[in-house]
Amino acid sequence: MLATTEPFIRLTNVGKQYQTKDGVVEACSDINLDIRQSEFVAIVGPSGCGKTTIMKMVAGLQPYTEGTITIGGKRVDKPQTDVGIVFQEAIMLDWRDVLANVMLQIDVRKMDRAKYEPVARDLLKATGLSGFERKKPYELSGGMRQRVSICRALVHGPSMLLMDEPFGALDALTREQISMDIQHLWMETRKTALHITHSIPEAVLLADRVVVMGPRPGRIVEIIDIDLPRPRRLDKLPERFHEYSNRIRSIFKSKGVLAMD
Repeated sequence: MLATTEPFIRLTNVGKQYQTKDGVVEACSDINLDIRQSEFVAIVGPSGCGKTTIMKMVAGLQPYTEGTITIGGKRVDKPQTDVGIVFQEAIMLDWRDVLANVMLQIDVRKMDRAKYEPVARDLLKATGLSGFERKKPYELSGGMRQRVSICRALVHGPSMLLMDEPFGALDALTREQISMDIQHLWMETRKTALHITHSIPEAVLLADRVVVMGPRPGRIVEIIDIDLPRPRRLDKLPERFHEYSNRIRSIFKSKGVLAMD
């Protein structure tokens, strides 16, 4: 059950243009999107359509050229602090062990280590990393490193979780397992989540709503409500899962993104 029907994150007529040596490049345009508190929203679209740009603008890491973004009713005009971000590449400090890498978030923010170390350990346990607390990054697989990144993004208790293709560099089996980990953590914490992905099945599996974007300059083509019960299991996907996936593929085909004939 969502905490409220009022939008927590609101993008109104948002656009982003880049100035290059060859002129102005329009990354995305006319983005209108409301995300409710505790909602899980996925944005799916082709490369270069502005998906990552949207996430960075919501995080306050990039300024927007047009429109307005608000979080909790306040305009986003600087980097947000009440947020956890997971990028495609799992960045870890080689000289810190797993627990210390998760706690880096706490150290940088000068928060109470005694209070948050149990939180870090619980997150590591929830993602299958219990017993690996003292391992160094070079001792971990790519999937394990990405799990550490997810724990680090959540350890300080942010209200928002932003993920930029966090499974993109992983093999198929690891992607599936971490998808399940993300779903489990989200169901426990109910963070407001924005997930950027190229993968149609991944978007449908995880999200309450899927935002489908067309090619650059990226615009929202359709927003699809995913009415599937949770928890969602990869070995027991209902027929509606495939119907949603095929609907999104049809949208991409109509936009020339996919050639299915």
